[in-house]
Amino acid sequence: MIKSPKPAFEKIEPGFGSSFSYRTYDENHENNNLNFWHYHPELELVYVKKGTGKRQVGSHISYYRNGELILIGSNLPHCGFTDSLSNYERETVIQMKPDFLGESFFQIPEMRSIQGLFERAKMGIVFHGDSKREIGSKIESLKDLQSYERLLGLLEILKLLDRTDNYTILNAQGFILETELQDNNRINVIFNFVKEEFKRQISLEEISELVNMTVPAFCRYFKKITGKTFTQFVNEYRLVHAAKLLHEKPISITDVCFESGFNNFSHFNKQFKKFTGKTPSTYRNELKNVVS
Repeated sequence: MIKSPKPAFEKIEPGFGSSFSYRTYDENHENNNLNFWHYHPELELVYVKKGTGKRQVGSHISYYRNGELILIGSNLPHCGFTDSLSNYERETVIQMKPDFLGESFFQIPEMRSIQGLFERAKMGIVFHGDSKREIGSKIESLKDLQSYERLLGLLEILKLLDRTDNYTILNAQGFILETELQDNNRINVIFNFVKEEFKRQISLEEISELVNMTVPAFCRYFKKITGKTFTQFVNEYRLVHAAKLLHEKPISITDVCFESGFNNFSHFNKQFKKFTGKTPSTYRNELKNVVS
């Protein structure tokens, strides 16, 4: 019998005297408690200053460099965004329920566009360039404010996020969760299993048994939820891991291939180029010249 990894529902408690959660992490206090797939009803706004890591949100998997600013919608499964932080790198996480200021607050005319931002966040939004750096700086500046001023600052940040056009919707092709809690639990089991086991072959029979489904039923379910086949999802996870290794470890491209779960170097090169538009060697050579 295959042991099923336990899906994680994260319970979030705002700090005393606050309607939302605000936490900061650095090399001495790292956010390593949620480096697995989890979900929660709160929206999550994450700013990583200068760090690198994987974006794992819904069915989207990619690698980021030079920091990250991302808004994740309610109950959208995701992973933590940093493996480790070094000098001058910080992570700030803000979490808030969609109605944290009351059921109708974001429905008033002045706030209606923020409600639209929250709707877009259900697919995950990543922000780029100057918007990322300027809004990220404002997020970090909330740390030293009292609760009332911090709330006003958060509202200003939400307005800036809504107004910028320098962003990408991560799951533009669609990630659909049904309303039942069972659906969240099942997809979290699958994603956590892939995260732990991607370096080896995972058969459809094995993953189907894990969630108590037949192979045909599992294939239909996974395609409906993520818009991808299971094989495509696993390969993308491996390719993003390869990109991370190319950036962070001075090992040979052959070693990157095998450490990412591929057992054929020619196939790895072909898939990596198809996924990124570059060969692994070109990708590595261009890294130092790229600023996200």
